[in-house]
Amino acid sequence: MSESEILGWLTERLGAQVSLPPSRINPDVPYVEYGLDSVAALGLFGDIEEEFGLVLDPSVALEYSTLALMAGFLAAEHKEVVHS
Repeated sequence: MSESEILGWLTERLGAQVSLPPSRINPDVPYVEYGLDSVAALGLFGDIEEEFGLVLDPSVALEYSTLALMAGFLAAEHKEVVHS
């Protein structure tokens, strides 16, 4: 999956978690600004772990605090998982 495909997938998932259409989500705005609470964040990160076969440390959410940053991280990590 390319970084842009991952970004689209993340945008849809975040939109579903916060009840917004993907067109209203800016990938450079931190998740918290969309009102993502801890329960919704767990759901989003559970979806990420399931989709990409990764186990994410909770600090990843702080370090990659926007969809654009997370997409870049996942694209790199996903390549490593696929190639290992």
